[in-house]
Amino acid sequence: MNLFRFLLLLLLNSTVAFAAKVDTLAIPSAAMQRTYKAAVAVPASYIKNKKARYPVLYLLHGAYGHFADWSRSTPDKTLIHRLADQYNLIIVMPEGETFSFYLDSPVNKASQFETYITKEVIEKIDQTYRTVARKEGRVISGLSMGGHGALYLSGRHPELFAAAGSMSGALDISVSNRRLNPEEDKNRRALFEPILGPEGPHPNLYDANSVVGMTDKLYTNGLPLIIDCGVDDFLIEINREVHRRLIYNHTPHDYTERPGAHTWEYWQNALPYHVQFFQQVLEKGGVAVK
Repeated sequence: MNLFRFLLLLLLNSTVAFAAKVDTLAIPSAAMQRTYKAAVAVPASYIKNKKARYPVLYLLHGAYGHFADWSRSTPDKTLIHRLADQYNLIIVMPEGETFSFYLDSPVNKASQFETYITKEVIEKIDQTYRTVARKEGRVISGLSMGGHGALYLSGRHPELFAAAGSMSGALDISVSNRRLNPEEDKNRRALFEPILGPEGPHPNLYDANSVVGMTDKLYTNGLPLIIDCGVDDFLIEINREVHRRLIYNHTPHDYTERPGAHTWEYWQNALPYHVQFFQQVLEKGGVAVK
């Protein structure tokens, strides 16, 4: 019995010793005059493999969420740790506030999240960790609002990322592709007007900041893309529309519909597919850590 306990204790200690750790990193924003936090999963091999530079996955949260969502809200709380270890990947989960849509607001100087992610967060991560500090070593994905953010940021900054993905993406912030009842329209305006202003005088601003209107840009950029959505998700139709437009303009992309809705169970299932997709891109670029 004593030998059994000893071996069990040894096994548990070995498991802990070789598990990825998750740091909480403060990242100041000169653009917004405040400091936000990011969760950063660092694979266990990072400590031992001191000469290697690691690729980075930027993983964005959804609306009403915060930076810690991906490490706290999945049913399997070890998911991020296991993926970081399995693929020798640094996973950065930055703050995007509850409803920024990861864009630079033209009406609210306190909401400049395009600048924050693409300049301030990336710079801080590259300064703090041994990263592949160039395009070939960065990929980006996210859920819902974060799915929009990942395609939006990579679409506008293809020089920063090697590939991009979206899970259950809220890929249209305009009303041109949807019908809303008065209550839905009222709720939507209350959310978007603080970052984009009233839609009436500035309809083009809403269209210009919607991923669904960026499909020609995504074609031109030529980044590998992975997009998926649950068949019971309320955002399924806009994801199908983006898929149709990418097919029409001949943009190569991986598109999947799976059983599921707008839930953490769905995103927990979807994320490993994204990481596997990104790993192939990183290996092709010669930056994956073996």
